[in-house]
Amino acid sequence: MRVIAVTTLRAFWERPAHKNTEGPLKAWYAEVMKARWLQPADIKAQYGTASILRNNRVVFNIKGNDYRLVVSVSYKLQIVYVKFVGTHREYDAVDAETVDMT
Repeated sequence: MRVIAVTTLRAFWERPAHKNTEGPLKAWYAEVMKARWLQPADIKAQYGTASILRNNRVVFNIKGNDYRLVVSVSYKLQIVYVKFVGTHREYDAVDAETVDMT
């Protein structure tokens, strides 16, 4: 899979308050770059705690459940678009099905 807007992830982990997410976000990125997801079930097989939403949206738990990452997946194009990364509290304040930080 290709990941679009990795700069969004980098900008997040470079913030002093979120330095502890650099390792987990880089690990997620490396795993996703190697993945070949053809359907939501493929994501669930790799990430059992991921939440599959409507409109090809997926929510990943990062660093345990301290942070949330929302992406949109194009299975046909093999692209994952980063839509949101934030704390659990910040995630609770957005609509994961429509949020778009980019």
